Amino acid sequence: MSGREVVRVFESLGWQVARQNGSHIIMTKKNELATLSIPDHRETARGTLRSLIRAAGLTVTEFFDICRS
Repeated sequence: MSGREVVRVFESLGWQVARQNGSHIIMTKKNELATLSIPDHRETARGTLRSLIRAAGLTVTEFFDICRS
C-alpha cells in the first residue's frame, strides 16, 4: 500500500491530517495521545504499517477488513 492509501484508510477511521513534514504525513485524532507519522512513499514497509496499525489501536485483520470495504 502507498502512503496515500494508508492515509485514506485512517481518515475513514476518524484520523485527520495535521500537517506534512517533508515526506511524512502526520495524523492526529481527537482524544488520542498517539500521532501517526505515515511515510509518503509508493510502498509502505510491512513493519512500518504494522506499527502504525498497532499505534492506532487496531489489529491487522481489522485494518484490512476496513480496506476491503
